[in-house]
Amino acid sequence: MFADLLKRLTAPEPEALPFDDARLALAALLVRIARSDGDYAQIEAEYIEHILKHRYAMSDIETAALRQEAEALEAEAPDTVRFTRAIKDAVPYDDRVGVIEAMWAIVLADGERDEEEDALLRMVAPMLGVNDRDSNLARKRVEEA
Repeated sequence: MFADLLKRLTAPEPEALPFDDARLALAALLVRIARSDGDYAQIEAEYIEHILKHRYAMSDIETAALRQEAEALEAEAPDTVRFTRAIKDAVPYDDRVGVIEAMWAIVLADGERDEEEDALLRMVAPMLGVNDRDSNLARKRVEEA
């Protein structure tokens, strides 16, 4: 399953992903953000599940399974660029801003704005085609929540 998705993600001209694959790619990107500081905290895993559950109206069991699949995919995936390209191609702009907001929630979940997480998110936002202004507004919404 992962091999096929990774093959499509690494294709020179990737096609838009089906809903389930786009959802998995997003979840894997959230895991990558959470792991970027070398400390994948339980609170970050819980935030990922919370985001996925509410974004996709999933049950607790489905959400936990998706997070576990995303963790496995993230560990096998070659680079962040391919995740972001797949998401950019598969997700409308307004939803991508929601992805940035979700990523800021993960970065801030443990109460610390770690340099590695912050740097990765600042790199990923433009790759998703989200401008700095919208990314900063997304961060502020998360900080105020």
